[in-house]
Amino acid sequence: MNFKRDLINLLLLFVLTGITSCSKKNTHPEHPNIILIYADDLGIGLLGAEGQQIIKTPNIDKLASNGIRFQNAYSCMLCAPARASLLTGRHDCHADGHEITDAGIYKKISTGEYTPEQVEEMINKTLSPMPDNIDFMADIARKAGYRTAEYGKLEWGFAASDKQMKEHGWDQYFGYLDHVRAHGFYPPFLFHNGKLIEIEGNTRTDCGKTSEPETPEVYSERWNMEGKTKYSQELFMDSVLHFIEANRNRPFFLYFPTQLPHGPVAIPAVHPDFENDDRLMPIEKEYASMVKMLDDNVGQIIDELKRLQILENTVVIFTSDNGHEIYYAQEGRVQKPYTNMQTGKRFNNLDSKYYSELAGDVFDGNGGRAGMKRSNLQGGIVMPLLIQWPDRIKPGRTSNLLTANYDLLPTIADLTGYKGEVFTDGLSIYNELMEQENAEHDYLVYSSFTGPTLITNDGWKIRTFLSKDVFELYYLPHDFKEEHNLAEAYPEKLEALKKALLAACDGDLNNGLYSSAKSQMRIKVNDQK
Repeated sequence: MNFKRDLINLLLLFVLTGITSCSKKNTHPEHPNIILIYADDLGIGLLGAEGQQIIKTPNIDKLASNGIRFQNAYSCMLCAPARASLLTGRHDCHADGHEITDAGIYKKISTGEYTPEQVEEMINKTLSPMPDNIDFMADIARKAGYRTAEYGKLEWGFAASDKQMKEHGWDQYFGYLDHVRAHGFYPPFLFHNGKLIEIEGNTRTDCGKTSEPETPEVYSERWNMEGKTKYSQELFMDSVLHFIEANRNRPFFLYFPTQLPHGPVAIPAVHPDFENDDRLMPIEKEYASMVKMLDDNVGQIIDELKRLQILENTVVIFTSDNGHEIYYAQEGRVQKPYTNMQTGKRFNNLDSKYYSELAGDVFDGNGGRAGMKRSNLQGGIVMPLLIQWPDRIKPGRTSNLLTANYDLLPTIADLTGYKGEVFTDGLSIYNELMEQENAEHDYLVYSSFTGPTLITNDGWKIRTFLSKDVFELYYLPHDFKEEHNLAEAYPEKLEALKKALLAACDGDLNNGLYSSAKSQMRIKVNDQK
């Protein structure tokens, strides 16, 4: 089969698709356009608005100064459950958890083991039929009359299918259907509405993924640009901007799950901001450039909305899937597995917790909190959440409302004017945006590799380490670094939160224990070639 496509024709196809869809003038100007920008592994400490000292992020920061910044926002500790909770409005500690497929199956197209059609069939046979009691963010927007599109690292994976994308409500999409392939930034092919699109000049079957940690050999490998012509983020930005222009006259919901700044580190060029920054090692300059590119892209999106004169009626939401991850480990500087550079011992996040100053992280990506991605410590689950809507949201506001990533689905239902019933664990934050009284959670709940955690509306947190039968208790308003375990000092509070956590986990704390073996579905391989 020949899947060759010319990139220019691809972009024209996006434009034509959008123009066809917007031949009629928007008859509901009160329905705002919605753009949800979803960063990948962007720790809260990487933003200037949250205290970042090295990387300037003026465009993202302006979303806060021109809108509202949530200071008590949470998400899951890992990519797949975070995206599943976001798009379904359900937390990740239920007995009937999110179905998460294994990644890597799409790489077998490059090796010739399977055709795209065979991969599609295998994923669809592995997934259960779509349940009736789950709503999807895009489907809600589409039913409310919105044009929907997703570009980038698609769905929650780890491998998704065209059938799944369409069932979830996407009118169009372009990007990776396999999250392992998204660990490289120079894909030989991507998918557009179910069709495989070859990317001319990208010939690396591993999508240009490089190795970790940093060594002279890895540096040379990373900057060997043979077979690495087109950077995926640039392709996605072209698609994003074309979609916005093509749908300028009708309500649209655009979801942009970017790869940035997930690693391994890859960037076409070091940003001028860092070329002569003596504080940074070469790989740190490259990583900082990935964050900087994301900020520049946010600025491009805002500029396009201004150019088309639709900024005032567009809600722009910026957040991230999980906490910070280090992709710039280097001997003597910062090491993975995460190691205390003062003692030489690895952090276990129980009696020796990860902190940036102990690990040597020059960026302090978790903003001074304990823990990182994959952890139920604050560094793994506290997220940036910035929302701008110039026509409606008073600029420069901050909110202490306790909010979850699974709140965004009911919020978007309210923004779009959706009239149907919504099945969700979330609470809409629409009223908070409008400076009106908002419903509040009693608590939020999330899974992790050590067990579930629960955060209450008044700032208490119970954290589990189930394999060691440990239950820690923290009062976050006085201890955001989780340095003082109050379990012994407040036994009644601990027991009350244990009961609440057990109920949230549908009667079994193991429902909040994430593991690859338990939580991911093995795709049933089709031997019929």
